[in-house]
Amino acid sequence: MAAISKYLTAKNSSIAGGVLLLLYILKQRRRASQLNCKKGSALVQKNDKEGKKERAAVDKLFFLRIYRILRIMTPRFLCMETGYMVLIAVMLVTRTYCDVWMIQNGTMIESAIIGRSAKDFKTYLMGFLKFIPAIALVNNLLKLGINELKLRFRERLTQYLYDQYLQGYTYYKMGNLDNRISNPDQLLTQDVEKFCNSVVDLYSNLSKPLLDIGLYIFKLTSAIGAQGPTIMMAYLIISGLFLTRLRRPIAKMTVAEQRYEGEYRYVNSRLITNSEEIAFYNGNLREKQTIHSTFQKLVDHLHKFIFFRFSMGFVDSVIAKYIATGVGYLVVSRPFLDLSHPRHLHTSQSELMEDYYQSGRMLLRLSQALGRIVLAGRDMTRLSGFTSRIAELMNVLKELNAGKYERTMVTQQEKGPGSVSEKIALVPGSGRVINADHIIKFDHTPLATPNGEILIKDLSFEVMSGANVLVCGPNGCGKSSLFRVLGGLWPLFGGELTKPERGKLFYVPQRPYMTLGSLRDQVIYPDTFEDQNRKGISDQVLKEYLDNVQLGHILEREGSWDMVQDWMDVLSGGEKQRMAMARLFYHKPQFAILDECTSAVSVDVEDFIYSHCRTVGITLFTVSHRKSLWKHHKFFLHMDGRGNYEFKPITEETVEFGS
Repeated sequence: MAAISKYLTAKNSSIAGGVLLLLYILKQRRRASQLNCKKGSALVQKNDKEGKKERAAVDKLFFLRIYRILRIMTPRFLCMETGYMVLIAVMLVTRTYCDVWMIQNGTMIESAIIGRSAKDFKTYLMGFLKFIPAIALVNNLLKLGINELKLRFRERLTQYLYDQYLQGYTYYKMGNLDNRISNPDQLLTQDVEKFCNSVVDLYSNLSKPLLDIGLYIFKLTSAIGAQGPTIMMAYLIISGLFLTRLRRPIAKMTVAEQRYEGEYRYVNSRLITNSEEIAFYNGNLREKQTIHSTFQKLVDHLHKFIFFRFSMGFVDSVIAKYIATGVGYLVVSRPFLDLSHPRHLHTSQSELMEDYYQSGRMLLRLSQALGRIVLAGRDMTRLSGFTSRIAELMNVLKELNAGKYERTMVTQQEKGPGSVSEKIALVPGSGRVINADHIIKFDHTPLATPNGEILIKDLSFEVMSGANVLVCGPNGCGKSSLFRVLGGLWPLFGGELTKPERGKLFYVPQRPYMTLGSLRDQVIYPDTFEDQNRKGISDQVLKEYLDNVQLGHILEREGSWDMVQDWMDVLSGGEKQRMAMARLFYHKPQFAILDECTSAVSVDVEDFIYSHCRTVGITLFTVSHRKSLWKHHKFFLHMDGRGNYEFKPITEETVEFGS
């Protein structure tokens, strides 16, 4: 026991613990990779898709992605972002020289204390006190530059992404046509902020150590020779490669963390959006279960991530900080411990002490700078995760704006041999859209959902201005799908569609959207006050629109067109539907799609609305189950839900159906 106990020192125990922890990490990674290989055969398709999403590492692709994004955040060579980057670089250089001066001045103060020279002590201390304001200014200018650069990068990238996201119907297509990104709100807000912060932090955290390394190598080479800095650089390369290899899972873990965060935010937002429906169903316990399970997935992943970061933090601290400091001590001690070294053959004790303090502190700062470079690899690996997500968002936005989307399509096996879509090859966007005024014409156009389910194999009919059409049929027959194709929300899978250009076709849903803003904004949406003035429409005309739908009392109650309220809550269901009709009168489109939009409106008001639309020349496509509306239409389009339809004029012999 005595022979064994003499080896059980604190030092040996620490070394053994570190080695065991490192072996454990490597073993866990090997076990995880083997487990993934076993699961791979059963989940090939799913893993391929997720692998494309989660590919994140510090490689050539990462640098191409970061270069592409940086070109967006710094669009020109001479811009404010470049100016702040220069400011940060200049302040980093200045702070490095301040550090060198502090080392030299601190050494002189300590030498004066040891040499008991009151005069020298006061001289160097006063120099230090005079220099304090300049050092404080440099440090705070550096912080100012970093914070401003983070904000400006975020502003540039956010504006670019929202320009792409809100171009045309891209915001709709991302959530309803394409299924590659399930949480764009998370990407556009939190991930953009974290990415910009990580980029700027990496720039400052890399620039300062690189400047320190260059300056201290120059100073130390002239002081103790080139061998010492060379040994330190060799240690940097070896330790950096080793730690980079160990950190590789951080990028995937970062991507997974942001995805789980997005899913957790999504289920909470669904609860808020659909709170009324959930309350009617007494679904609080079921929603609680959904939220808890989603949150638990996030927590489980974060537990793994925290332990992995703890393990890597231990290894990073040992290799990048403490061993690097030890290597620095070994290098700086060589000329002092070598009694035959020519540098110190004729040096006094005080000069030897001063030289050691100065060289030792510079070499210590060099080792610390090398350690920060090695640790910056950890930040770069985490940044690659954010970069992967932002790059994926940019690629999806680009493809959606080009008319391409990816979605799980309904296969022939899923459809069955007797389905409508049998033996029809579907290519999204293969149909031709022709813009023409005062006509809507479907010419041999298949009516299909974005995932390839065909509702009507061959749809053909023509409507000219002035001929209102009543669209009817059971639920799920394709009424809303027809309007989504007509509005350009869904792609055309073949044939030709002739319709007015965007802006001359207006859609009024059953649950109208009330925007954030004033009472005027509710009537003129999506126009602005400037658009209203440009069209020459006065507030008096807007008042007439409200009177036409019996909403004039709202203006009298609120007292001003500029009154801002939460109109979704202030207006009742019927008032919102009538406000949507006032909005329709304001825009005066050639065609309007009314999707059960008068279900909460009385019959007499409904009659006036349809008569007024005919008077001002608005042609209507109406979805409704009310028999009272047949008299306002010239044609009806009936879909039976089994792939058949009929488009016929309404005559005295036509059998009206509905309630």
